[in-house]
Amino acid sequence: MPKKVVLAYSGGLDTSFCIPYLKEGGFEVTTVTADTGGFSDSELKTISQRSKELGATQHITVDLKEQVYQRFVSYVIKGNVLRGQAYPLCVGAERGIQAEALVRVAQEVGAQAVAHGCTGAGNDQVRFDISIKSLAGNLQIIAPIRELDLSREEEVRRLAEWGFDFPSVKKKYSVNQGILGTTIGGGETHDSWMKIPEEAWVITKSPEASGAKPAEITIKWEAGMPVELDGVTFSNKDSNSHELLVRLNERGGALGVGRGIHIGDTVLGIKGRIAFEAPGAMILIAAHRELEKLVLTKWQMQVKDQAASTYGMLLHEGQYFNPVMRDLEALMDSSQSMVSGETLVRLEHGQVSVVGVRSRHSLMDARATYGEGAKLWTGAQAEGFCLISGVQSMLAGGRSTTARS
Repeated sequence: MPKKVVLAYSGGLDTSFCIPYLKEGGFEVTTVTADTGGFSDSELKTISQRSKELGATQHITVDLKEQVYQRFVSYVIKGNVLRGQAYPLCVGAERGIQAEALVRVAQEVGAQAVAHGCTGAGNDQVRFDISIKSLAGNLQIIAPIRELDLSREEEVRRLAEWGFDFPSVKKKYSVNQGILGTTIGGGETHDSWMKIPEEAWVITKSPEASGAKPAEITIKWEAGMPVELDGVTFSNKDSNSHELLVRLNERGGALGVGRGIHIGDTVLGIKGRIAFEAPGAMILIAAHRELEKLVLTKWQMQVKDQAASTYGMLLHEGQYFNPVMRDLEALMDSSQSMVSGETLVRLEHGQVSVVGVRSRHSLMDARATYGEGAKLWTGAQAEGFCLISGVQSMLAGGRSTTARS
């Protein structure tokens, strides 16, 4: 009886190579495409057909878009998570949920192993391996591309030897796409000085070339999550609530919103550079942050921002299933109980501006207008506050004067 393996399958060269390679190793292969928002219906159909042509016993497509939105995109928004103050994690953080789908299918079909097409140079291998071992330590992990260290040309040649004709055109850019955004690697991204050319961008138009007029949108929020866009409701309990993000990707992308370049530390310890497009995420994070400023205390903001920064780092490094992530999520959920209201956002020439914000939980008080006057305290009380607030600085300054003399 042949051993069974479940392979994460995207339809690209690396994972396509894995199918006949695993079969040659005595495995019965089930392929799984975890759709997190990067595939059209026609692409999914082509992927399924290619899998079977390459010899997979069965192919399974799993729609994970709503799960991705509810389980981690929600915390990217609640936490205003921007790695390096720029990058909203985009597709890399989805690997944990994709790995979970692999494990679930492996258990359903009675597989002894799971496989992925990651190389030995990137972050995704770490995310897949940690997640799989956290969920099912008994499953063997097979990573043929990492283990064999083959070039693209060698993979094409091996496929030809097995009787499969695979396009040998080498792509300049490696593109990964999900509902949160798109990452672009390769080409100019390997040089920290080089500009990303217009042809590299995938889902956004150049602000100069789009010809689109500036737009203003209204987003309604409940407990830290967007629930309405320009009067159209997207319930967070609805299976299609992620469509709000999809629509913002379309509207923002048409105006060149959401383009960025990020240089950061990879999980393996080297520096990496990517281009990314995340119109919806950048709009939501900007609007959410401004609403938080209106309704949260400064100490809530400080503690929550620290927790969110840690959450983003751990999510990036494949630690989604570590119990500490549930602790951080609980803190962020608690902080969002008053983050309800409306934000008015202007999109123009690739930029996002939050031009208005209101909430029934606002901490702005008409009795105290900043810089003008206050009825919450007297002038004498303000003078005393200024004196006491500066006592330690005054004493430290006097100590420095004494030391110099």
